[in-house]
Amino acid sequence: MHLIMDDKGRYGMRAVTAGKSHAGKRIDRVLKEMFPDLPSSAMFKAFRKRDIKINGVRIKEDYIVSEGDRIEVYIVDNILDGIPLKSEHSLCRGFSIVYEDSNILVVNKEQGLPVHPDRSRTSNTLIDNIRLYLNEKGEYDADGFAPSLCHRIDRNTGGLVIAAKNEISLEILLEKIRRREVKKYYQCLVKGKMEKQSSELRAYLSKNESKSRVFIYDSPFRDSLEIVTRYRVLSYDRDLDISRLEVELVTGRTHQIRAHLAHCGHPVIGDGKYGNNALNRLLGIKYQALWAYKIVFDFIKDAGELNYLKGRIFEVEPEFKII
Repeated sequence: MHLIMDDKGRYGMRAVTAGKSHAGKRIDRVLKEMFPDLPSSAMFKAFRKRDIKINGVRIKEDYIVSEGDRIEVYIVDNILDGIPLKSEHSLCRGFSIVYEDSNILVVNKEQGLPVHPDRSRTSNTLIDNIRLYLNEKGEYDADGFAPSLCHRIDRNTGGLVIAAKNEISLEILLEKIRRREVKKYYQCLVKGKMEKQSSELRAYLSKNESKSRVFIYDSPFRDSLEIVTRYRVLSYDRDLDISRLEVELVTGRTHQIRAHLAHCGHPVIGDGKYGNNALNRLLGIKYQALWAYKIVFDFIKDAGELNYLKGRIFEVEPEFKII
């Protein structure tokens, strides 16, 4: 096997000779046999960019290999071997990986990182960093499908977010989320002791775009939308008068958990928009104590290529800074 360095000091080409067992097979199949950890997306990207040569000639993926063919593969070693590049960015990308396969990625987002570009940040968002991570692995081709988030959480909310790696997975998950066959659970710390150990709260939410906030009403109001928020009490700290709740979003509206609980007299600790700022300063908490900590793939109808996810549960420990 012959190796050549690229301009960044990484090995950028491998040359191998086809053996008797490779004869008569398509080159894409041979490459998968030779490099089993090479992502298929990276291999076909190399074909599109004409980065695969045989006997010095650039070829396509349907080329039939002959014994003795000299195969030159211009892909850096990290991608050939399925190892992400260790860049400085990789070490501070703002999320950790909870689950990954060829179709989806479930990440645990840090607080303070927006999921998409907004008015205050146009780059280095969660989706930007996920695409960079997949690009480093050789699984994202800018000329093809752009990996996309299936849902959102607020900038200052930490926790689980699902990203789709291909268009089919995105379509399936968006439909499953719409049908509430993907259930999302949060944990939060709120001021006070809840009146009931568990309950389903109903109200109406009106969004004010100019003020970047929402308002909650007990009855329908103008263009308001009904919201449904379920909770159960996990613990209560009598000394601090703070409850830890598990919250399930039945409807998923902007700022729903924070605004709804504040409307009920139990604002989320650390929430600067709907919460108790005097208490937040006293506790010295930097971010709102709200974490998307569990996702359940509760498929009822057929999920096509994602059927294997049925019944799967992904859960993380909330990274609250108090109690």
